[in-house]
Amino acid sequence: MGVEETIGVTETAPIPKQRGEQLLDHAVRYAEERHWDVFAGTWLEPADGRELCSCGAADCPAPGAHPTVKDWAAQATGSAVQVRRIWAKHPQASILLPTGRTFDALDVPESAGFLALARLERMERTLGPVTLTPDHRMMFFVLPGAGVKVPDLVRKLGWPAATIDLVARGEGEYVAAPPTRFGGRGSVQWARRPTPANRWLPDTDELIDALAYACGSEAAAERKRRQG
Repeated sequence: MGVEETIGVTETAPIPKQRGEQLLDHAVRYAEERHWDVFAGTWLEPADGRELCSCGAADCPAPGAHPTVKDWAAQATGSAVQVRRIWAKHPQASILLPTGRTFDALDVPESAGFLALARLERMERTLGPVTLTPDHRMMFFVLPGAGVKVPDLVRKLGWPAATIDLVARGEGEYVAAPPTRFGGRGSVQWARRPTPANRWLPDTDELIDALAYACGSEAAAERKRRQG
């Protein structure tokens, strides 16, 4: 199954099984078709009727989807040959993508993300790929540099940056790519899959108004619920 054929997000969408061949196939396509650097992370292992992170930590904060070494940034590669070699050794490894290179990611709550996505599509804004994670977050892929821009852009839109749940993931960070499973809660999926049409990513400025509005509205609604 290629990048172009990844599943859409619906309530009944099947969760892909984390087979080594499938993970390798996806990792190679990310490197070959999107020119994204990739690196192998941890994975989930069955233990006593549940799944634990291969790192062995019972209280792992990101089970099955974090780097295995401190110098992971140096191991990230865009070479399909190296990708095949890596996943041949660790076929269950999660697929992790470093941000701050070919893309950054705007990380927002799932509810706000779907609200913003619908609004951006109505406005016919340029959109890149968007992932949906098992812990109910959405990652909007944008051009590098988001981390520097976001706080100032959010303030200019009238939202106190500290009060809305909008995080830019850039240099020195990473995101998990479909169909990586983590936390025993399911797989990362594409809310908006990579296609030839979205090969050119939008700048943060093109998405920030809709994302900040959605996150701000969610935050305000949550405060109202708590007060009520």
